[in-house]
Amino acid sequence: MSTRFRTIAAVTVGLLAAIYAGTYLMSNTTRNQSDASDTRKPAVAASGPSAANLETVTFGSGCFWCTEAMFQNLRGVKSAVSGYSGGRTQNPTYEQICSGNTGHAEVVQVTFDPAVISFDDLLRVFWRTHDPTTLNRQGHDVGTQYRSAIFYHNDEQRKVAEQYKAQLDKSKAFGAPIVTEITRFEKFYPAESYHQKYFDLNPGQSYCQAVIRPKVEKFQKEFGELLETKAPKTKQNE
Repeated sequence: MSTRFRTIAAVTVGLLAAIYAGTYLMSNTTRNQSDASDTRKPAVAASGPSAANLETVTFGSGCFWCTEAMFQNLRGVKSAVSGYSGGRTQNPTYEQICSGNTGHAEVVQVTFDPAVISFDDLLRVFWRTHDPTTLNRQGHDVGTQYRSAIFYHNDEQRKVAEQYKAQLDKSKAFGAPIVTEITRFEKFYPAESYHQKYFDLNPGQSYCQAVIRPKVEKFQKEFGELLETKAPKTKQNE
């Protein structure tokens, strides 16, 4: 069963107990599921003098809170929006996505300036910040909504992604075959507003502390040369 269905209270108790014992409890974490005041809005196209030169790609790599927290801080990335793609249901809600019945994946739609950051660099970050060898699963998050996926927006992206994947498999970079789905982009539905910039706005939340923060810290160390200089450094205590 996906960890998102366990209560925040249970996670908080477990996390505090782990801290008291001198280590973080990395399992039995959860993700907040509801926000009664949420109002969903359609995706907003990039604007500005360089908008015509921007490109978009849509990545699925498990929990979109984690994915967004990393991609939003890359130099050349103009926006990273959490949402849903690759499914059948029109205008799906988070609760519908959690059922696994809509066919959607949790994704982050990344709009970037290729003159500043290359698509190859985005792919490198994508494959290095999740496990692309586990089918429909990332850690304790299980279900088709957590599948590894690249929804390409043009044929060049498809070619580069497929070549990159083939090279990784040939070199046995992960020790197991990559199961990442490389599929033509069709539709993107922005997630509810409380999902956007979740890590930035909820740094003290249990899931953020136990799961997202360690990933972000590792990401910052590995990809420091690709980060915006203004990207905030995480702290143990905020």
